[in-house]
This record gives sequence, C-alpha cells and structure tokens, in this order.
Amino acid sequence: MRWWDIEPVLALERALFPEDAWSRGMFWSELAHARGAGANRRYVVAEGEGGRLAGYAGFAASGGLGDVQTIAVDRGHWGTGLGGRLLGDLLGWATRFECTEVLLEVRVDNHRAQRLYERFGFAPIGFRRGYYQPGNVDALVMRLTMAPAPPAGGPGAPAAPGSQGSLHG
Repeated sequence: MRWWDIEPVLALERALFPEDAWSRGMFWSELAHARGAGANRRYVVAEGEGGRLAGYAGFAASGGLGDVQTIAVDRGHWGTGLGGRLLGDLLGWATRFECTEVLLEVRVDNHRAQRLYERFGFAPIGFRRGYYQPGNVDALVMRLTMAPAPPAGGPGAPAAPGSQGSLHG
C-alpha cells in the first residue's frame, strides 16, 4: 500500500466497517512504519479488473509477535479466495519478520472471517469485551503458532499470486 492507495482504501473501509472504520490518520501512521530499514509493518492492496481496489490487508510485527491489523475484501470479490490470498501474504511476512506467533481480533458476529482464520490454523484464545466502538461489539482473539521458516524457495514457501488480480505493497 502506498499513499495514493489511501483514498480508495478509506472508501472501502467505510463501506465495510461503517461503525468502526479506521481514519485517514490511522492508515498514514501505519504506512509510516512500513518502509525503510526499521520497517515492522506490511500493508498490501489487491487490484481487480481495471486496477480497481478489490481489497487490502495490514500486518504489524514486534519482538517475535505478529498482529493481523486489518483485512478487507470488496463484497464483489467475496467467495473468490482473495481474503485467503491476502492473509497468506501477511503470514509470509510474519515468517520474514521472524514471528513465532500471530494474533488477531475479529468481531464475534463476523463468522465468515472466523472461518477463514480457522482454515489457516488460527484458534480462539479469548475475548476483548466492547473492543469495537462505538457499537460496543466484542472481539474474538485468535492465535496462530508459526512453524519454523522453510528454506528459501522450498516447500511451504509463500505461493505466487494467482489469477485473481495482483497484490502489491
């Protein structure tokens, strides 16, 4: 994700998460930590036909612990596997950042996302009461214990992007 992606990302963010959308400043702050020698964030966008925004995702790492900050897929791309591609890209970065665990929060009423995370091996470990504001919706906290990194290009290395558009940082 680059600065010029922020406006379309904000539009999708507001469409999908009207009650608790991230602000422009939150995205700018995250991107400030995604470049340079000390980068500990990775934000990607997915483009569909005609270069239109199809989704985005973000990840933060610190001290061996990773956190899926956000994943969003335009409703027109639901069921295409794009959410899995975005999550797979983030987990590839978790390996690069040498994370041993990855955490995430997901709304307790977002069963679609919970199933995606479970398919990738995330397991529930607790709740954060009233986490999503202003709706006062609880978050389910999920954790994935990372396997040791495979040799570069070996089995288990992140897969190349498929035909469902392109991902770029």
